[in-house]
Amino acid sequence: MIKLAIVGLGRIGKVHLKNCIFSLPEVQVVAACSRSEQSLNFAKNLGVKALYTSIDDLFKEVDFNAVIIASPTAFHFEHLQKAIAHKKHIFCEKPIDLSLANTQLLIKQLEKQPVKFMLGFNRRFDPSILKIKNEISKGKQGKIHSIRLISRDPGPPPMEFLKTSGGLFLDMAIHDFDLARALMESEVTEVYSTAGIFGNLPLKSIDDVDTAITVLKFKNKALATVENSRNSTYGYDQRLEVFCETGMWSTANQLENSILHADAHGAHQPKPIGFFIERYQTSFLKALDYFVSCLLKNRVPNVSFDEGLASLKISLAAQKSSKENRVVSLDEIN
Repeated sequence: MIKLAIVGLGRIGKVHLKNCIFSLPEVQVVAACSRSEQSLNFAKNLGVKALYTSIDDLFKEVDFNAVIIASPTAFHFEHLQKAIAHKKHIFCEKPIDLSLANTQLLIKQLEKQPVKFMLGFNRRFDPSILKIKNEISKGKQGKIHSIRLISRDPGPPPMEFLKTSGGLFLDMAIHDFDLARALMESEVTEVYSTAGIFGNLPLKSIDDVDTAITVLKFKNKALATVENSRNSTYGYDQRLEVFCETGMWSTANQLENSILHADAHGAHQPKPIGFFIERYQTSFLKALDYFVSCLLKNRVPNVSFDEGLASLKISLAAQKSSKENRVVSLDEIN
């Protein structure tokens, strides 16, 4: 039995909490920590008895061996330092931190402790993507020539969230950069990104954008394009295409239902399903299940600190490329 605490009970924190309680019998959630009394009541109603607004009190008073860090990114550095110092196994939402220096410092601290760490890049655990990954790894269709990822949100988050999120590249596109790298099984060497603002939010005032196209060049000479937008009026658009020597693999959007309606004006289908919580419901659970399995079997998770550092560097390079309107080498990101 894994005794687990959860820190942060926003949208994704609540998803993790419910998955632990209802779908992971090897896990006992012994405590929850949040600054929101409403969120703590949510945990209380699910049977969590030890509730805290102070993370210091949580670590001081509760006996547990693993923690989920689902707090806002701005708090990750502080919360991860405490978890590492108390020798807790860690499942952390991305990104590790917005600062490369802080991320590298945390890695050094982690190396000194007998702690297992996993980053919440849940899209790696999507069943369709896992299937494509497995087929690619078998060498079917030959070498990869290019990858195309489309990721468009049905609307932007609130400005208060965006102010501390790190912006589109570090908050949103980082998922796509990680997935491209995982599928390619090669390191990114160069990044070019161009971006703009098309929505109504005053993003220029916080040095952010809502639309970007990024080209990644890999060490194996293959390419990936990543298209991001926060203004998809037709729903949550999540598509992937992997183009290889002798064929291609792709995933389409998951729709609200499978009904096709045709009339004199054309053919009509439902919008893509909900938002990220609905679309990636299965992958969130599979990611946590994998983390728990690693703890029980004493294995090192393969979505580690190094994976988080690599994707952070790509995101920072894309951000720099967009601002400076030039190709940025990953060697520049130190």
